[in-house]
Amino acid sequence: MSDEALLISSVLLGVVGSGYFIYGLRQQKGVALAAGVGLCAIPFFFTNPWVLFSVTAVLLVAPFFIQY
Repeated sequence: MSDEALLISSVLLGVVGSGYFIYGLRQQKGVALAAGVGLCAIPFFFTNPWVLFSVTAVLLVAPFFIQY
Protein backbone atom coordinates (compact mmCIF):
# COMPACT_ATOMS: atom_id res chain seq x y z
CA MET A 1 0.00 0.00 0.00
CA SER A 2 1.40 3.36 -0.95
CA ASP A 3 1.88 6.25 1.43
CA GLU A 4 -0.92 8.22 -0.22
CA ALA A 5 -3.41 5.40 0.22
CA LEU A 6 -2.39 4.98 3.85
CA LEU A 7 -2.81 8.71 4.43
CA ILE A 8 -6.27 8.77 2.83
CA SER A 9 -7.40 5.72 4.78
CA SER A 10 -6.11 7.31 7.99
CA VAL A 11 -8.10 10.47 7.33
CA LEU A 12 -11.25 8.48 6.57
CA LEU A 13 -10.81 6.41 9.71
CA GLY A 14 -10.41 9.61 11.70
CA VAL A 15 -13.65 11.01 10.27
CA VAL A 16 -15.57 7.82 11.06
CA GLY A 17 -13.95 7.68 14.50
CA SER A 18 -15.02 11.25 15.19
CA GLY A 19 -18.58 10.30 14.32
CA TYR A 20 -18.50 7.32 16.67
CA PHE A 21 -16.95 9.50 19.39
CA ILE A 22 -19.62 12.20 19.11
CA TYR A 23 -22.40 9.60 19.02
CA GLY A 24 -21.01 7.82 22.08
CA LEU A 25 -20.59 11.10 23.94
CA ARG A 26 -24.11 12.34 23.25
CA GLN A 27 -25.87 9.02 23.81
CA GLN A 28 -23.64 8.10 26.77
CA LYS A 29 -22.61 4.81 25.19
CA GLY A 30 -19.16 3.82 26.37
CA VAL A 31 -18.46 1.23 23.69
CA ALA A 32 -19.13 3.66 20.85
CA LEU A 33 -17.05 6.30 22.62
CA ALA A 34 -14.11 3.91 23.03
CA ALA A 35 -14.44 2.71 19.44
CA GLY A 36 -14.35 6.31 18.26
CA VAL A 37 -11.18 7.04 20.20
CA GLY A 38 -9.67 3.80 18.92
CA LEU A 39 -10.53 4.56 15.31
CA CYS A 40 -8.91 7.99 15.59
CA ALA A 41 -5.75 6.60 17.22
CA ILE A 42 -5.24 3.30 15.37
CA PRO A 43 -3.63 4.77 12.21
CA PHE A 44 -0.79 6.19 14.31
CA PHE A 45 0.24 2.78 15.60
CA PHE A 46 -0.16 0.42 12.63
CA THR A 47 1.48 0.88 9.25
CA ASN A 48 0.71 -2.60 7.93
CA PRO A 49 -2.54 -2.24 5.95
CA TRP A 50 -3.81 -5.74 6.78
CA VAL A 51 -3.43 -5.20 10.51
CA LEU A 52 -4.87 -1.69 10.23
CA PHE A 53 -7.99 -2.83 8.42
CA SER A 54 -8.44 -5.89 10.63
CA VAL A 55 -8.38 -3.84 13.82
CA THR A 56 -10.58 -1.22 12.16
CA ALA A 57 -13.17 -3.83 11.21
CA VAL A 58 -13.31 -5.06 14.80
CA LEU A 59 -13.74 -1.52 16.13
CA LEU A 60 -16.41 -0.68 13.57
CA VAL A 61 -18.66 -3.60 14.51
CA ALA A 62 -17.94 -3.64 18.27
CA PRO A 63 -20.69 -1.14 19.23
CA PHE A 64 -23.29 -3.28 17.46
CA PHE A 65 -22.38 -6.50 19.27
CA ILE A 66 -21.26 -5.22 22.66
CA GLN A 67 -24.16 -3.53 24.36
CA TYR A 68 -24.66 -2.97 28.04
